Amino acid sequence: MSVLLNRLAAIFVAVGLLFTAQTLTAPQRAAAADPGYLMVHFTGEGSTNQQMYLSHSTDGLHWNDLNGGGMVLRSPIGTKGVRDPAFVRSPDGSKYWIIATDLCIDCGQTWSQSINDGSRSLVVWESTDLVTWSQPWLLNVAGAIPDGRNAWAPEAIWDPAGNDYVLYWATNVPLNGATKHRIFYARTSDFRTITTPQSYIERPGTQEIIDTQIIEMPAGVGNYRYVRASGDGQITLEGSNSILGTWTRLGDLSGIGLPGSQVEGPMWMKFNGTNKWALYLDQYATSGGYMPVLTTDPSNPAAYQKQASTSYNMGGTKKRHGWIMNLTAAEEARVLARWPNTPAKRLQSYNFQDRYVRHTNFDVRIDQNVSTSPDSQFRIRTGLAGSGTVSFESVNFPGYFLRHSNYDFQLAYNDGTSQFAADATFRQVAGLADSTWSSFQSYNFPDRYIRHYAYELRLDPITTATARGDATFRVTN
Repeated sequence: MSVLLNRLAAIFVAVGLLFTAQTLTAPQRAAAADPGYLMVHFTGEGSTNQQMYLSHSTDGLHWNDLNGGGMVLRSPIGTKGVRDPAFVRSPDGSKYWIIATDLCIDCGQTWSQSINDGSRSLVVWESTDLVTWSQPWLLNVAGAIPDGRNAWAPEAIWDPAGNDYVLYWATNVPLNGATKHRIFYARTSDFRTITTPQSYIERPGTQEIIDTQIIEMPAGVGNYRYVRASGDGQITLEGSNSILGTWTRLGDLSGIGLPGSQVEGPMWMKFNGTNKWALYLDQYATSGGYMPVLTTDPSNPAAYQKQASTSYNMGGTKKRHGWIMNLTAAEEARVLARWPNTPAKRLQSYNFQDRYVRHTNFDVRIDQNVSTSPDSQFRIRTGLAGSGTVSFESVNFPGYFLRHSNYDFQLAYNDGTSQFAADATFRQVAGLADSTWSSFQSYNFPDRYIRHYAYELRLDPITTATARGDATFRVTN
């Protein structure tokens, strides 16, 4: 009997461990009514991929690209490229920021240049609703660091002790006989001005540290209020009870086969409604993009578990070093409405069928040989001024719309005003020259239509057969 009891006990223990492992490996998908997760990231090298992209997940493991996999924000300032973005949400949820590295590799700058004489500034966007973003600005964070040579991989966390944000980033600087990346910090309340930068994290000798991200732990989990994961030759875990206090090294992830030579860019995510976390790691050595490791205790290196590739899906675009936000239901509704997977379209001229509407230097015209150019691609959105209408958002300058001004057309950034919305809104009607094509009637000047004249786009009354041809377009791929 004792043998039988021992065998039964062993079976129960094994079953319990199996259920525990399954629970950790594959957290249950969020209920349909639960809000999901939003990831901001970049996708690779080049001027197009080094911009801001968004992806959404309902369960934290299976991701869908938003905006048809296209960029959602583009930086026209600094190096005109952005990497390593982070979301910041104010404690009361009234403001949001995206902070990012001002860096564009292979589009004007080499790695050597960016390391030794790169941008000392971060790129910052601000929003009050998570969907309408300001024009970006440059925040100089490393200029006050003696011989600071760049500013990479910014992060920020609200610090109740100071009633402001601790902003931290990596700067390459010669100090104490070693030129390497160290983590610096400053305080800010608005991401427009900062306190004098101070040294925050430095590793011994020549060891660099570039990527680090901090999470606040719920009461009762682990022994520390804060845990941070850093890329410093390993994925190192540390704990502290104060953001700017003493940090204790807890270990690293080399024990589960994830040394720093293989992964970087640690990115935390807490699963909704449960004390489970994913630590996403960028498989830079194999160009594999992000993969999750799961844990129920971020402060315990032995509690992390690698996941089978079949247990997660990162979506259609490669996800590179970014940040994940747990959404509220209201935030999720706004985000999904703003960036549905609307396909890119082109407007082909009816009477010059080798020409398409395109923007060039923010002017708008019809041109030849642009059928494959992103300058001639637009996402036809629900009209900014109301339902039953359309607006044309640029694919390669997201947030910019076709807008008339003094009856001339330009590609302009949506400033959120009702005047802009009206000027950028049109009614799609049967083509004036061919009912199988389309014409576009102005929302706020209904006696006028989009038409080309001398190949330039205008908003005109249509009274002749020639004008009807000029005002007729085919919506095509």
